[in-house]
Amino acid sequence: MSTGRDDWMRQSSGPVVRPYALTAGRTRPSGANIDLIALVTAVRRATRDHAELEPEHLRLLQLTRIPASVADLASDLDLPLGVVRILLADLRDQGLVSIHPPVRAGLSDVRILKEVADALRRL
Repeated sequence: MSTGRDDWMRQSSGPVVRPYALTAGRTRPSGANIDLIALVTAVRRATRDHAELEPEHLRLLQLTRIPASVADLASDLDLPLGVVRILLADLRDQGLVSIHPPVRAGLSDVRILKEVADALRRL
């Protein structure tokens, strides 16, 4: 017969916590959408008390000391992308991280696209 501890702890993977427990049941991040390839950087604040932050928030702050993409952070934390987006939105709302959306390539001008297509046809 298994004990209650066996239900919450596995030898190989450590404690088992469902993603909705990490996000308090939230399924969408607050504020602006966070792109998969957006770069996240921790904001340097010595006065901020981190006592109320969850371990996953603290780990994200540690990982974002150097800029990292949202996809890389999800991989490093071994958490679903949606959960990481919600956790990053929490940190953004508290002013602890800066999220930089990807720069657009600038190929939305129809004239440029037509010129490229014409040049390809000439090849």
